[in-house]
Amino acid sequence: MNVAVAISEQHGSLPSLVRRAADQLALATSAAEVLDARDMASAAYDAAKSAARFVKAKGAHDELLSKVHRAQADALEIEAMAKRRLADEYDAAQERGEVASVGQPSIVPEGNDKPATAADLGLSRKDIHEARQIRDAEVAEPGIISRTIMERLHAGHEPTKAAVRQAVIEVVSRPTATAPRMSRANPIHQPNPAYDAANRVIGSCTTITETLSGSGPAFVIQGFLDAAMRARSIAKFIAARDALNNLLEAIDAD
Repeated sequence: MNVAVAISEQHGSLPSLVRRAADQLALATSAAEVLDARDMASAAYDAAKSAARFVKAKGAHDELLSKVHRAQADALEIEAMAKRRLADEYDAAQERGEVASVGQPSIVPEGNDKPATAADLGLSRKDIHEARQIRDAEVAEPGIISRTIMERLHAGHEPTKAAVRQAVIEVVSRPTATAPRMSRANPIHQPNPAYDAANRVIGSCTTITETLSGSGPAFVIQGFLDAAMRARSIAKFIAARDALNNLLEAIDAD
């Protein structure tokens, strides 16, 4: 049996699994839906990882293994994006008083006197901690997740959760990478989510401007590994352009 056919029979269409996870995340409007996207991306990652082992065992062509690894990379990035959004959703709920402090009931569902715990929603303390670390790493060094994944692909290595985890830990372990904490010199200091959001957008725009100014559009385009990656990238660029246009229009109207 053809190896590619065997993979499809055992794991389904990897690109379709990844695409469903991406669509779920793009359409998610609640923490529960983001959590579903995370789980779908994780399942796609596991399927790709299993398919990669199968390909290696069968001694298939490197081209097939490369395609499997690209699907694994896409799933890994979507999962990381979902975790980042979970961190923002959870912290925003805390800011609104909908999530209690440690040791207290967590999220209070609307119309329910008995609060649900984070565990009831499928989140553990480890999940929340990891999601916050991913979010903080991306704020400190925008694009770190994507770059880590792409560097492994370009080097011919498997894109793994362990590699992403190591990159995240390295960033958040830097003294300047930690999120601003309540100042002891100013006991009335309060977190400012709007300020944090503005800094994330500004940081991302700075990275894009510096990259394109230093390398040029043509060099960036050469980084597309195939037509599928090109199409996904164009969709992301268009979405980013539209989001920035909306921001500029809001600024003009303010």
